[in-house]
Amino acid sequence: WDTRRKRKIADITQALSVSPVDVAALRRMAISEGGLLTDDIRCQVWPRLLNVPPHVLDQEPEKVERENNKDYNQVLLDVQRSLRRFPPGMPDEQREGLQEELIDIILLVLKRNPQLHYYQGYHDIVVTFLLVLEVRLATALVEKLSTHHLRDFMDPTMDNTKHILNYLMPIIERVNPDVHDFMQQAEVGTVFALSWLITWFGHVLSDFRHVVRLYDFFLACHPLMPIYFAAVIVLYREEEVLECECDMAMVHHLLSQIPQDLPYETLISRAGDLFVQFPPSELAREAASHER
Repeated sequence: WDTRRKRKIADITQALSVSPVDVAALRRMAISEGGLLTDDIRCQVWPRLLNVPPHVLDQEPEKVERENNKDYNQVLLDVQRSLRRFPPGMPDEQREGLQEELIDIILLVLKRNPQLHYYQGYHDIVVTFLLVLEVRLATALVEKLSTHHLRDFMDPTMDNTKHILNYLMPIIERVNPDVHDFMQQAEVGTVFALSWLITWFGHVLSDFRHVVRLYDFFLACHPLMPIYFAAVIVLYREEEVLECECDMAMVHHLLSQIPQDLPYETLISRAGDLFVQFPPSELAREAASHER
């Protein structure tokens, strides 16, 4: 793996050095085994994956008035509760400084984009970027993501988010009708996967390395990829699910507890395969029929 890793770093450096930058190659690297490998590489590649120009770093960071800000109290509460998203052992002072920046980034993106509505869990995505990138770059990427990949979660209502969750069961049904039928019979629904989807799993995985590995993958892929990844986790747990009592509360409890030792690389490649095999366009009608 060490040789492959060195080879991959060389390939990424090569893709970044050509003009124009070889974004297609960077996407492949972000998806393939190990993702982008280091946070230093992520700082260079993530902006390219989102097509954010490097000159955003020349802008002076804006400050947002916190008083009389309609979102401030909720954002503050969520950020104060986000302690476990910071690396264990980080000095309090450093963490508190980052939490202040986290509030600033969120309020700034919302102020610049009044069509966006804050939701609980948004801070889980923003903190991931802040822990990898410096604050101006984090702000630019979060803003781009909020107006693209996360746009549906930032509506005034949950309707579009629910619509995305409705892709989950059709994917599961295509791959494993038994699991699908069992879940339907238990009437478990898809709410167990809500926090996975709207935080890109940042809220539910305790190891930060796994979170950024998934972000490499999601940033390089179609915005619906997180729901394919959610389906792959459920399918991976097929035996546990089918052994569970066919009861809504029991199945919901089982599914909402994500095992921390998942074989991430296997699941990432599986999710990518399923996306190609059953593209969203093919599942859209079924997803819509789940709306009630």
